[in-house]
Amino acid sequence: MKKNVLIVVLWFSAAAAHGAPASELWEIWDSHDDASTATISHDAWQEVLDEYVMPGEDGINLVAYAKLAEGPGHDLLKRYIQETTAIDPRGFSKDEQFAYWVNLYNAVTIDVVLQYPKKKSILRMGKRLFAIGPWDDEVITVAGEAVTLNDIEHRILRPIWQDHRIHFAVNCASIGCPNLSKTAYRADNLETMLNEAERDYLNHDRGVEIVSDRKVRLSSIFKWYREDFADSEEALLRDYVAVHRDDVKALLATKKPGVDYEYDWSLNRQE
Repeated sequence: MKKNVLIVVLWFSAAAAHGAPASELWEIWDSHDDASTATISHDAWQEVLDEYVMPGEDGINLVAYAKLAEGPGHDLLKRYIQETTAIDPRGFSKDEQFAYWVNLYNAVTIDVVLQYPKKKSILRMGKRLFAIGPWDDEVITVAGEAVTLNDIEHRILRPIWQDHRIHFAVNCASIGCPNLSKTAYRADNLETMLNEAERDYLNHDRGVEIVSDRKVRLSSIFKWYREDFADSEEALLRDYVAVHRDDVKALLATKKPGVDYEYDWSLNRQE
């Protein structure tokens, strides 16, 4: 019995130290048509967001997973995923592709959660024994290629767009994560949506919190993906966080605070 408990403790310790895969280009997806004016419909996804994503008074958007699983929304979600994965995004503009991959990532993540109704964290979900999350599971097929969630984030979005705001757009179904937006991403709203997602997260305690004049607590996102934000922890605070937070800027003018990192892997579920 003690051995089994130790295994579980070690498993959660490994999960808490969740590391970030490297940004490595999957070259077949690095193709687009800037002359294309064709658009991809995300109307079905917008319907799901409208009905099942609930903004909380604490600034955290929650998902009504139970209601979604039992109602017509699940069929709508599956239809959106099926129709979207049937499209080869490479024939579209780069902005259209960005919206395609972000919306698909978020929709598939919700679909994964619905497959594990008794789990309280996405870290406990996954097809492989002792897997830490579902991110390396082949969950969809696009243009004949089996694709994982990690593929979308780390082999497509990060290396092709090289935009740190990607981390505020994709959602990992956890309280500590930036909000799952109630608005679907589209080519014509990207800048507004990305800037808003970044601003909201950086101004919420789960993103940045001044604990004392000696300590600033940051989301572990800034630890896992620091290379996407700054060259060092000092530069992260000075040249990124302080640019968006006047209180951090004021603190840095008089102090050199330490940094702690924290992340809440609890499911972003509406009870």
